[in-house]
Amino acid sequence: MTKPGTGQTGSRRNFFQTAAAGAVGLTLGQNAPAGAAYRPLHLTKPNTVSDKLWMFGVPAGCNNTRWGLPRPSRMTPTEAAFYLGTPNMFMITLKDNPPMPFDQYAIPFRALKRFAWAVVGSGGGTRKEERDHVLDMARRFPNMVGVFMDDFFHRDGSGSLSVEQLVDLQKRLVIEGKKRDLYVVVYTHMMHLPLAEHLKYCDKITLWTWKSEDLKDLEKNFERLEKMAPDKGKLLGMYMWDYGNKGHMPVELMKKQCRLGLQWLREKRLEGLIFLGSAVADIELKAVEWSRRWIAEVGEEKV
Repeated sequence: MTKPGTGQTGSRRNFFQTAAAGAVGLTLGQNAPAGAAYRPLHLTKPNTVSDKLWMFGVPAGCNNTRWGLPRPSRMTPTEAAFYLGTPNMFMITLKDNPPMPFDQYAIPFRALKRFAWAVVGSGGGTRKEERDHVLDMARRFPNMVGVFMDDFFHRDGSGSLSVEQLVDLQKRLVIEGKKRDLYVVVYTHMMHLPLAEHLKYCDKITLWTWKSEDLKDLEKNFERLEKMAPDKGKLLGMYMWDYGNKGHMPVELMKKQCRLGLQWLREKRLEGLIFLGSAVADIELKAVEWSRRWIAEVGEEKV
């Protein structure tokens, strides 16, 4: 329909499409597939690489005074998802950041394909009031597919929630007849601990290598996880900043993580890849910019 004062809609629409395409081309640079990372994320085609990609989201700026970052970040989780081209989101809380209620913070996630919200936040913190609220959110956000437990395991192998609490949580994850998934973090340096009893009541395991030098053992550690939990869905967590050493993630190690992740997606050994994360997406790290170009290049590939 033509609006008053606009003339024919076609010319106006073409103008904005041309301007947007030009802006995208300038942003991506000549060597990247123009516009590939800017497709509407909720329309990502099923069974493609892009469909399997997740952003690890945290409140904007929450890491600015920690972890040795070279400059502060201002990017929100959804901005980071659109910048990299990851249609799915894990949203992690940090103590009372963001404060409850969470609904307004989650509204931008409607533009994504899927998201899950933390019931155990950064550092392993959890509160019943917060868990109740997150579970209730799933009734209001149809694309909320699960809940996430970050930093769940302690140094002795115990968890932020007991086995009994996990059993109860699993029951509550059937919401209005639809089952939501329970995701949990496992660090490679904790795989020697007695984790099996807690993992029994989780649906999906996300595997993380805390220090970049330990990525030399990524293949071996992934095989260990497969033997430890053969019946669980698995996602590979990939740091774009070396938090364990408070330094840059070498691009060659970023390439290794993505190469193996893509191989394991093709082999159906993985269900997804997670890019960590939104707190470093706008500070022009080489690992971030390489990952963004890689996503644009392989995103349409069928897996």
